[in-house]
Amino acid sequence: MTSPVLTGILASLIAGAATGLGGLALWFTGKATAEQQKLMLGFAAGVMLAASFFSLIIPGIEQAQHLGASRWAAAATVVAAVLFGAFTLSSLHRHLPVDHLKLLGTPGVDPFDLKRIGLFVVAITLHNFPEGMAVGVSFGTGDFGAGLTTATGIGVQNIPEGLAVAVAVLTLGHSRRTAFLIALATGLVEPVGGVFGAGLAAVSAALLPWGLGFAAGAMIYVVATEIIPDTQRPQPSARASHGLMIGLAAMMFLDVTLG
Repeated sequence: MTSPVLTGILASLIAGAATGLGGLALWFTGKATAEQQKLMLGFAAGVMLAASFFSLIIPGIEQAQHLGASRWAAAATVVAAVLFGAFTLSSLHRHLPVDHLKLLGTPGVDPFDLKRIGLFVVAITLHNFPEGMAVGVSFGTGDFGAGLTTATGIGVQNIPEGLAVAVAVLTLGHSRRTAFLIALATGLVEPVGGVFGAGLAAVSAALLPWGLGFAAGAMIYVVATEIIPDTQRPQPSARASHGLMIGLAAMMFLDVTLG
């Protein structure tokens, strides 16, 4: 019989690879205009905001309570983790040299755009690690049913997240193939989290609320300070706002129905 640890690692790998399915959607679209790019970036922002609350913050509070924390203590723990995540990304934003992001760039790309999209990709990659931990923990405790539910929900949610990454990378001038590969790569940190979660279920369960909150804070910071403001320059864009609402609604629906 397959061990819970191995099952958790394999399940987190499959869930993480689902980001590639989102990236594949780029092959069904033509070259995007400036307004279409804003629409897609708005969609990405909406997906990330919904995922931050419904996939990370709320489950983080529930996980802390499951471990014995009071409602007040659970909320305080995740709030602290959210602020720490936002502070870390703020510090990274100030001190991260653009040269370190050259792999994401193309000739002639605006350094501001490179840093903005680079931070966006970093934030999504960060949030995939605790998601992988969640899958690993679910299987590592021996509850196959809970593990399967968690892995399925996260895998489905990763599809629009992969699309969000691919769209963002595409705006830097990359080919669809490169955008797809980068989107896929961001999801492949999930099995790394799965190894920690499945192999050290008891320990990682205690750390999971912190990991979930940290990832949420990082994503919210990037969306609020980089993605949304950029979609509204040089003038307000209704399409970007529409995209944000569509992305938020779609991700919220997936999180609630599959969570």
